[in-house]
Amino acid sequence: MNPLYRNDTAGEFPASWYAATADLPPQRPSLRGNQQADVCIIGAGYTGLTAALRLAQAGRKVIVLEAHRAGFGASGRNGGQVGSGYNWHQIDLAKKLGDGPARALWDCAEQAKADLHDLIDTHAPDAKWTPGVAFGTYSDKGRKDLHAEAEFLARNYGYDKITPLDRDGLHDIVRTDAYAGGWLDNGAAHIHPLRYAVGLAAAAEAAGAVILEGSEVHCIQQGTPARVQTGRGVVTADHVILAGNGYLPGINRKVAARVMPINSFIGATEPLGDLADDVLTRDIAVADSKFVVNYYRLSEDRRLLFGGRESYSVGFPTDIAPALHARMVSLFPQLAQVKLDYVWGGTLGITMTRLPALQRVAPNMMSGAGFSGHGVALSGFTGRVMAEAILGQTGRFDVMSALPVPNFPGGARFSTPLLTLAMTWYALRDRLGV
Repeated sequence: MNPLYRNDTAGEFPASWYAATADLPPQRPSLRGNQQADVCIIGAGYTGLTAALRLAQAGRKVIVLEAHRAGFGASGRNGGQVGSGYNWHQIDLAKKLGDGPARALWDCAEQAKADLHDLIDTHAPDAKWTPGVAFGTYSDKGRKDLHAEAEFLARNYGYDKITPLDRDGLHDIVRTDAYAGGWLDNGAAHIHPLRYAVGLAAAAEAAGAVILEGSEVHCIQQGTPARVQTGRGVVTADHVILAGNGYLPGINRKVAARVMPINSFIGATEPLGDLADDVLTRDIAVADSKFVVNYYRLSEDRRLLFGGRESYSVGFPTDIAPALHARMVSLFPQLAQVKLDYVWGGTLGITMTRLPALQRVAPNMMSGAGFSGHGVALSGFTGRVMAEAILGQTGRFDVMSALPVPNFPGGARFSTPLLTLAMTWYALRDRLGV
């Protein structure tokens, strides 16, 4: 079933805590008839909206086609964590790629955070950039590896915003006995993701971009210009950006071969009141080293937003809450009697190497996807990089597109069953503690 509709109602935001606490605009018109643009962007999440903003500011005529609503997908329902770097240790990237390319990638990731901070300050202050993301690991080896990574970043890149933590140091902030230690990265942050998406969309429109909702793209006829077709209209454009990530149907084989959609789930507890201090003693976000990562933080009204339960089927489970609640309580037994007021799921894109997949899939068509859990900053930066490439500045696109991102074995056809087997094994390993 089309990933755009397999778990969601057309044009409706999921019933999340984010949707309940955002000022959502009325639905925008859909594409009707034939229109022309310099650039047609498919997908109105962080990637597409950032590209639209940058291109419109440069004077280009931009049309964004969104099947549902701007911010409907992962951009409006994610964990809100703005991490540093990539879903690799930087020390490992340096060993794999060499010091120069690894440093260029680190600089891109740092610029991604800086861009996000600036865009929130300018266009979405209610998204509330809040510094601090802790990372917890379950083993002594994991703690030593994290501390070595922090030392590497400080020595080689001058990144001194990470505080390594032993078991007691992390427990002072994160009130679980599960972790053997970790770190606190004060250069990372957390935000309200849907408020940011709403503000970013408004900024793109104010700059001159046109966002058309309820406009699912069915096919793209490559050429110069390209023809992008929905059920009720066509956009003819000199350039096309594919920015649907995990919600992009099988429109392009090259993208589908490298990017696999998977599901993740989040719950928001009832307001915790003073009990919140028995979970987190600081207003930070937390992630950990489980293969199916746990990620959590406190909301502005003192709920715990807790994410991470796994699902390997195409569709969402019929009842998200029980397994998610059990996972939360395994870390925080003090929350055993706390109810979940909201539960929701979403689809993200991952790659074989868990590194972003930027590629030029045709001479005038680019794609950015597969952020693998690091998309809050990197996805928008990818939109900027693709916009720069269209404007003739290809340097950062060349850096990002050189990341090692092979096709999944068997391509798009066989990647889902193979990924299911692999993730089932890693989830079992997590549960066994091996």
